[in-house]
Amino acid sequence: METVPGFVVGGGAVAAVSIGGNAPLALIAGPCVIEDEALTNRVAERLVAICAARGLPLIFKTSFDKANRTSGSSFRGPGLHEGLAILDRLRRRLGVPVVTDLHEPDQAPLLAEVVDLLQIPAFLCRQTDLLRAAAATGKPVNLKKGQFLSPAEAGPAVEKLRQGGASGVVVTERGTTFGYHDLVVDMRSLPLIRAQGVPVCFDATHSVQQPGGQGSHSGGRRALVAPLARAAVGAGVDALFLETHEDPDRALSDGPNMISLDALPALLDVVLAIDRAVRAGG
Repeated sequence: METVPGFVVGGGAVAAVSIGGNAPLALIAGPCVIEDEALTNRVAERLVAICAARGLPLIFKTSFDKANRTSGSSFRGPGLHEGLAILDRLRRRLGVPVVTDLHEPDQAPLLAEVVDLLQIPAFLCRQTDLLRAAAATGKPVNLKKGQFLSPAEAGPAVEKLRQGGASGVVVTERGTTFGYHDLVVDMRSLPLIRAQGVPVCFDATHSVQQPGGQGSHSGGRRALVAPLARAAVGAGVDALFLETHEDPDRALSDGPNMISLDALPALLDVVLAIDRAVRAGG
């Protein structure tokens, strides 16, 4: 697999995870949103154990606010200050790097004090002021490619981040809008994004989402997560993004497209075997 410029997430008091370069496959995973501190900690603890057993570098992901829920009455999370406090305690206790979504430019300095990787939501991926604020922190940034962008159109957003001072950029593919209430994944987009000289991540759970598919909230096709994850790793990615939960059917956000923690080890064993084969083949 051709090498692209890499960068490091975390370090110091937490594990250092490299993305791109000659680094092994990394996992970005966690529940969609912080439902409560106890559940968030339980999921993180299991993820740390699962990944440690496989030598798989982990960046823990969850959101303090889901600002783009379909319905205004849907659960959004604990909010900025409480959410960051929960992430800070988790990060320090488990020694794992964390990532969360940045929604507004003035949130960037606050997030940078706690998180190791800033994430730009797909719907906001072209917002220049937001990108510049994220980059100005000097932190690395995970840019989620909008469902409305071609692979080539991710390039200008990456350049905004690089020129603004981000210490690293990874682009995450999460499917493209296909008619109403559905997304389609074009696996060609993964090498096309990577050919722009940037590490690429595949979001296997949001790619099976059905936006607004259940009227007041989004649906999803959880059974398709595993085959898409296998295909993406076979296409050659630097990281895999998976949202996971103890009981996805009872999750407060994005349950239909999240996978169960119980199903995660078997999936990871398969994708890691595929990744080893891809890297061995050059």
